[in-house]
Amino acid sequence: MRKSLPGKKIVAVGSLVALLAATTATPALAVTHPRDEVDKALKTLVQDGVPGAQATVTSPSGRSWSEREGVGNAETGTPFPHDSKFRAASITKTFVAVVVLQLVAEGKVRLDAPIDRYLPGLVHGNGNDGTKITVRQLLQHTSGLYNYVRDLDIDEWRHRGAEPGELLAVGLAHPPDFAPGTNWKYSNTNYVIAGMLIEKLTGRSVSTEIRKRIAEPLGLRHTYLPSRGDERLPLPHARGYAPGLVDYTELDPSLAGASGGIVSTGAELNRFYGELVDGRLLHRAQLAEMQRTVPAGLGIPGAEYGLGIASVPLSCGGRFWGHGGNLRGFANISGAVPHGKKVNVVVNQDPLPDGASAHLVAAVDTAFCAR
Repeated sequence: MRKSLPGKKIVAVGSLVALLAATTATPALAVTHPRDEVDKALKTLVQDGVPGAQATVTSPSGRSWSEREGVGNAETGTPFPHDSKFRAASITKTFVAVVVLQLVAEGKVRLDAPIDRYLPGLVHGNGNDGTKITVRQLLQHTSGLYNYVRDLDIDEWRHRGAEPGELLAVGLAHPPDFAPGTNWKYSNTNYVIAGMLIEKLTGRSVSTEIRKRIAEPLGLRHTYLPSRGDERLPLPHARGYAPGLVDYTELDPSLAGASGGIVSTGAELNRFYGELVDGRLLHRAQLAEMQRTVPAGLGIPGAEYGLGIASVPLSCGGRFWGHGGNLRGFANISGAVPHGKKVNVVVNQDPLPDGASAHLVAAVDTAFCAR
């Protein structure tokens, strides 16, 4: 399923719908120098037209290395800085799903209870009915709720930001795309509601819960969900561009919020996904729920979606668990093989040029498969 949205109305699509579209990556060959193969894949992305690309690979032993191509700053010609911070966009959804599943383990919420039980009257109007949409369906994108970013003009909202209720209102202004539980369709609106659920159940912000439950325990010092008005990325960072080298590095992350506002680094995302799939963030029962997948129409045979995480086949066999994210200026894919490699590939342009989505997937596949 490959769909290009109109230029101004792309902000946090960020799903594997956008980044895992097209076809299965070309099978990676067994090579002597895996870094050379990864570098070649990054060169292809730059040839596609992205300013720069960086891959971070963490071995099962925990050692990380990175490769980079192109530029992190088109004006100065400097490359991606090492440990570059970037907007990881819809990778936020995995963090939010982890928090919700931890709350499930604590007995504060049930996956198959209607969202109306916890946020009464919030989801209503135009055929939308929170009494019929479960927490699981929100996390798995089977709710049918309209994706609010389809109506979001990035230039209009870039510096004003938004409260979650404003974003939700944009989505609920439309009827649902299908009856809850009858289909799968990616919608950022689902995770706006999931963030509101976390805040209702805990009495604290989503940002605080991610920090206390995930970032601090894992030692992720550079991973955080910025608050409204916090437009700047911390140093060091690459500049983020829209096509035509329009600089979008500074924007209000509340445009995406719990659906896609997180900032991180490649190494820290690798640590997060590795710890998650190895069972160190969730109890066994909740990790099993997260990894209960449904066919998701991601454009790759065999790719499926769980609760805030995708299961993606690799050309060399097996599969990785992870997510993609794109928010104006940056696009990336991150994930891990259980007890194996962890990979992040990021480019500093969104929307992506034609062909770059498939080549981003291929770069991730190469990083996982090269030996």
